[in-house]
Amino acid sequence: MSTNGFVKPVPTEEEQAKIEEVRKLLGTLPEKLSSFCSDDAVLRYLRARNWHVKKATKMLKETLKWRVQYKPEEICWEEVAGEAETGKIYRSTCVDKLGRPVLIMRPSVENSKSVKGQIRYLVYCMENAVQNLPPGEEQMVWMIDFHGYSLANVSLRTTKETAHVLQEHYPERLAFAVLYNPPKFFEPFWKVARPFLEPKTRNKVKFVYSDDPNTKQIMDENFDMDKMESAFGGNDDSGFNINIHSERMKEDDKKRLAALEGIASVSLDSLSILSVSDGVASDSAHPSSQDVSEDEYHQPQTKGPIP
Repeated sequence: MSTNGFVKPVPTEEEQAKIEEVRKLLGTLPEKLSSFCSDDAVLRYLRARNWHVKKATKMLKETLKWRVQYKPEEICWEEVAGEAETGKIYRSTCVDKLGRPVLIMRPSVENSKSVKGQIRYLVYCMENAVQNLPPGEEQMVWMIDFHGYSLANVSLRTTKETAHVLQEHYPERLAFAVLYNPPKFFEPFWKVARPFLEPKTRNKVKFVYSDDPNTKQIMDENFDMDKMESAFGGNDDSGFNINIHSERMKEDDKKRLAALEGIASVSLDSLSILSVSDGVASDSAHPSSQDVSEDEYHQPQTKGPIP
């Protein structure tokens, strides 16, 4: 049992057999890539593909390929600090009752028109949340604050790209997401955005309204409200402070980079071992970041990535 009281389930014989099948299909990997293929990681990809071994292997290979090219674990605070200034996404000091990290998202304070920059910062935040998962836990929580949100913040293209990165490269990382006080006009947007999300992800979305006791109960059941931000009905009035948050992130960067020392980097030449031409059709209808040109990334965008 972990320190947060969570008992990590042991894979069944059938699940373990599927893990081994995936490993055989993956073949021998460089040390750095192997570190992203623990039993827990393979299980997440298997669950995301409904235990279909070849589809899960294909998905995992695509993520390993993406990691070699995008190098998400090497993104540092200094690179993304400009995107973070307004507090549009950050890891809260509050955790849920299972000790899982909470990512706060405020789409109304989007400060960038670069989709590339927005996604880069989102990936940094995801990597940081994963780094801070308690022992035995694989998932995090998202809290989306709609205060000040307007139609100007709606960007279906950014939403589509966000959904692709999260679903294809961070499968089964979301425990649940709280949409806090979404405005009425958000409902038709949600109906349009829903098809971009996997059914499992859609079912993890919880709508909470501060004036509705029934939905507020979701907060009480999942969080210590004395430690939750007042913006979400809690008793913590400290709010977001970029200077304090910056120091937290720099410390986490040091720990992460120290853990990477001594592990050989993976060259692009090694991508041949991650061939995905296995006859399995892609399950994703979402374009990858490579499908969006550099010029498109830097065209003016309406604001606000909404997971």
